[in-house]
Amino acid sequence: MEDLARAELVALLTRLTEDREGSFDTAVPGLSIHRVCNPGTPRHVLQQSAFAVIAQGSKRLLIGDEVYEYDPMHYLVSSVDLPVVAKVSTFSATQPYLGMRLAIDPEELGTLIGDGHLPPIGPMMTADAPRGMYVQRLDATLLDVVLRLLRLLETPRDIPVLAPLVRRELLYRLLMNGQGSLLRQSALKDSQMHRVARAIRLLRERYAQPLRVESLARDLHMSASSLHFHFKEVTAMSPLQYQKQLRLQEARRMMLAGDVTVAMAAHAVGYESTSQFSREYSRLFGAPPLRDKKRWIEEGMV
Repeated sequence: MEDLARAELVALLTRLTEDREGSFDTAVPGLSIHRVCNPGTPRHVLQQSAFAVIAQGSKRLLIGDEVYEYDPMHYLVSSVDLPVVAKVSTFSATQPYLGMRLAIDPEELGTLIGDGHLPPIGPMMTADAPRGMYVQRLDATLLDVVLRLLRLLETPRDIPVLAPLVRRELLYRLLMNGQGSLLRQSALKDSQMHRVARAIRLLRERYAQPLRVESLARDLHMSASSLHFHFKEVTAMSPLQYQKQLRLQEARRMMLAGDVTVAMAAHAVGYESTSQFSREYSRLFGAPPLRDKKRWIEEGMV
């Protein structure tokens, strides 16, 4: 039965992507589907809080020195927004990478966690790692929920009524499965994970402003040393390193998306020195800004 379900997942995503390549938003809020035939080079992206499943192919995410890999037998959960290096693997042009991603809404998650009927997470379900990302085996029960969510895309009239119910069930299964306590911690207002998630939201809102860790810590009712420690536990980087990656990724997006000069992009994301910006850009992306953009154009990725 599980093999049939996995085959249906491939067939569903094949039909839904209609031989197009790329990532596509769907009529279900927060749900996107993916088809990749030519993965290209690894990409620096901001992995937002989400649940992701692969039907065909595999994917590798790098956070600092840590590697997270998943495939059709596993799913990935990111409980906070994390800058990562992502690499998609695919078998061949006739067997493209196929996957889906569902954004995790903190308010929706918080409402579910506040439900008095939610069973407690037992000792075997407690997360054994502080990172804000984990990979877990995809069991038949969760796969069934994924299939029901995707099937709704073929019956659009059912989406307004049924999609919220299926989304809630999916979140429930994630909370009760494997390392679901990480998700629970991200929504509990008195947890360190939740404070780090708030710090990340503030950094994203203020990424172009000078970072003062002491001021950020005060906003979160934490000491600067406690914020630095817990932030690094969850994200594998310091707040300053996180802000730098946000700035450089946003500058790269601006230059690839339009006719924006290096100096304009550097200034827009908060750099006073264009030469410092170029050095840090090269260090992160492996090439200076203009050469990097030329490579993307030649690969047909712009």
